[in-house]
Amino acid sequence: MTFARSFRLAAYAALIGTALSTGALAQTLTIGVRAGPESIDPHYTATGTHAEALKHVFDTLIWSGDKLQLEPRLATSWKAIAPDVWEFKLRSGVKFHDGSDFTAEDVKFSIERIPTVAGPNPTTIYVRRVKEVKIVDPLTVQVVTDGPAPNLPNDFIRLFIVSHKAAAGLTKDSANEAFNTGKAAVGTGPYKFVSWTPKDQLVLERFDGYWGPKEPWARHVRKELPNDAARVAQLKAGQVDLIVRAPASDVPTLKRDAKLSVSTIETVYLFNLELDLRDKAPQVTAKDGSALPKNPLQDAKVREAIDLAIDRPALAEIAMEGLGSPGNQLVTPTIAGFNKSLPALKPDIAKAKKLLEEAGYANGFKITFSFTNDRLPGDRQVGTSIAQMLARIGIDVNANAQPGAVFFPARARAEYSVAMSGWGTLTGEANYTLSSLVHSNEPAKKLGAFNLLGYKNAEVDKLIENAAVEMDEAKRNKMLSDVAAIVAKDRPRLAITAVGSAWAMQKDKVTINPRVDEDTLAMDIKPAKK
Repeated sequence: MTFARSFRLAAYAALIGTALSTGALAQTLTIGVRAGPESIDPHYTATGTHAEALKHVFDTLIWSGDKLQLEPRLATSWKAIAPDVWEFKLRSGVKFHDGSDFTAEDVKFSIERIPTVAGPNPTTIYVRRVKEVKIVDPLTVQVVTDGPAPNLPNDFIRLFIVSHKAAAGLTKDSANEAFNTGKAAVGTGPYKFVSWTPKDQLVLERFDGYWGPKEPWARHVRKELPNDAARVAQLKAGQVDLIVRAPASDVPTLKRDAKLSVSTIETVYLFNLELDLRDKAPQVTAKDGSALPKNPLQDAKVREAIDLAIDRPALAEIAMEGLGSPGNQLVTPTIAGFNKSLPALKPDIAKAKKLLEEAGYANGFKITFSFTNDRLPGDRQVGTSIAQMLARIGIDVNANAQPGAVFFPARARAEYSVAMSGWGTLTGEANYTLSSLVHSNEPAKKLGAFNLLGYKNAEVDKLIENAAVEMDEAKRNKMLSDVAAIVAKDRPRLAITAVGSAWAMQKDKVTINPRVDEDTLAMDIKPAKK
């Protein structure tokens, strides 16, 4: 099957040209973001805010639309020519920012370099099915997979293409410096790299040689403002044109401001809480801090008690101030493989206490609960509220709120025993999430990359592996929904709440088309009509 689709570039370009004056084309777009890239190497980490920023500089082979629909990008069409071979036809006439031609060699190089340079949140999950890349001609590549791979096009929405000339010879130790200084930061995207000051701002300028529609913004600045109040203050002062993740508590006030407008959407991100099932959990102790004879989280009754202690409707309505909804599985309802038969989760404090008593922990125990405080809307508030909810059933909680830059490396080292983070099913199908979070951690199979705390279920593994090679969509979705049911029973991870998001902006300057993956892209922001 071929997924080729026309962008109708000429018509779109004409529309933009008519709508915008020459003055508008000279504008600078300044966005206040909560977090930015962790490097300028797009293959360094899979963190959402990292990919979001670098989508401006580096194109992907396939684009994920605002509702996660697959669209042509550097590949104009793709089809499975054999059960284990996908063929991609590449766009002609595409130039890198240095003026060199984009060819199949850049695609092959980009795929093959990812395993050698991936950092703390490995981007290897996007190419794990790839066995070999064959160049058929300068504008055709064939990707041989390790078996039938129906979701390869979905994975490739995060396959950023770098210049094989600019990034040649770089290693894991040398790549970041080369990209961060701009030397290797040569992409085919609509914006060129100008400068990056970590934890401060990323500066980009329009690439007039871009193959697609001309961007209205001559310059784009992404200012990192992790403090919610600071982002709102800079918006009100006119120092930024738009802010991401406007705090839910400020949304009503921002909507009443005649100079501002607000746009909201429910995203595909969902908070989930992971529990340590290893024999020794480093951050679980008796209440006095002494070691316990065994890890209580290995007991199914304890995990159920924790699940029942969490009031998801209250978290969505109060902690997230209405910008969220209760979750009951690891993906949101719009994702293929979502299990519609699973019931909503309701708190039951009395039953939770009884389960702890039956498990031998009538007096509870002590945990350190870690969560991000600067990544997704409401993460600090939700994490803090969960800590208070667990205290109601006798579990003492040390609430450890951390910036994402600290949280994710520590989590990758498996230092946390109870942790909450957000995960977005960005490919539109549950296999992406389930194969990463709940399949046994098996590096040889390139599965379970984010399952570091000991969960293993042979039936879950088999269903995920079978779904990964099942070309029949209905059968594949049934396998994935069965996995969701098993995980809901085993509780190695607890779905908490789906994440809503709000953007606030200068009404007379910009408008935005919001995306369900929450990416805030200059390409989706247009000058307001005067």
